[in-house]
Amino acid sequence: MSDLFRFSSAVAHDPAVEAWFSYGDDVLRRLAKPWFEVMRACGEDVRELIHDGRPTACADDAAFAYVDAFQAHVNVGFYQGSDLPDSAGLLQGAGKRMRHVKLRWGEPIDEAALTALIAAAYTDIRRRLRDEA
Repeated sequence: MSDLFRFSSAVAHDPAVEAWFSYGDDVLRRLAKPWFEVMRACGEDVRELIHDGRPTACADDAAFAYVDAFQAHVNVGFYQGSDLPDSAGLLQGAGKRMRHVKLRWGEPIDEAALTALIAAAYTDIRRRLRDEA
């Protein structure tokens, strides 16, 4: 049985994702958007959808990352995050697979390390898809 989280409804560009980022005047959603753009730019096979109320990025139909905005912070989350290299120590969470990075408005972000985590998550999901084939 696969440990991948798959969404057959993921599409190249989901208007519902744009609507999520445009909802109200939410500064935290604006903080999350550039990180979702990094996810979108990972490859031509990146698809997206809203899952559980949050923008989710997939390689083909396999989810690799998401963003979510809360009252006081943003999560940049990774579906297979427990297996990602994290030399900067950004990842939080204790679940079997998922991990996230918490961003707070006005606090510094290690942009290089977070960009590397997103790229690693994409590379990891592509490898997992190849291994399943």
